[in-house]
Amino acid sequence: MIILMIGIKKEIKMGREAILKSIKKNKPELLPLPDINEEAFDESIDLIETFKSNIAIVGGTVREVDKETIDAEIKEQYPNKTNIISTTNKSILGTVQVDKSTDPHNLENIDLAIIEGDLGVSENGAIWVTANSSIIRVLPFITNDLVIILEKEKIHLHMLEAYDQIAQRDRNFGVFISGPSKTADIEQCLVVGAHGAMSLTVLLV
Repeated sequence: MIILMIGIKKEIKMGREAILKSIKKNKPELLPLPDINEEAFDESIDLIETFKSNIAIVGGTVREVDKETIDAEIKEQYPNKTNIISTTNKSILGTVQVDKSTDPHNLENIDLAIIEGDLGVSENGAIWVTANSSIIRVLPFITNDLVIILEKEKIHLHMLEAYDQIAQRDRNFGVFISGPSKTADIEQCLVVGAHGAMSLTVLLV
């Protein structure tokens, strides 16, 4: 006698909370970070000149300006911009007002965004930008052109120093930006502005 057992497949649908709970329950144990001798990476270089050189390599523009001439410099660089968001009190060129409740979908026509960087990294021209400085997370990426104002004293030698500086930060949104948006995945041809801003100008004050 042959007995056929026909199973019934049960489809289990998990909601967002169930998935997060499962991940939390099954996450691996944390491993200690390796000890790194930062002194081994010390270099006697001109931080500002190296930073400027690396910004240029990745397609950005750098200007050293006085705080009083920031807006004049921006007007010279971008004379035809009309839809401008400024999230810094160092510039009064903003024509579009935003706050944390602004719908990002309403920013598709922004010509220029002016924000502040928290710190810079000399070795690669990267700038740390937080949610506090951009107000809206997508702003540095949805704008056509981007201006970042950065104080020279906040430029660090390498990423190790930068991570030391941001280690105690509030765990909100932050991102390192280096140059305008670009990709070379398409036929190994560099395309600028593929995923975000077409240009980046860094104003060092």
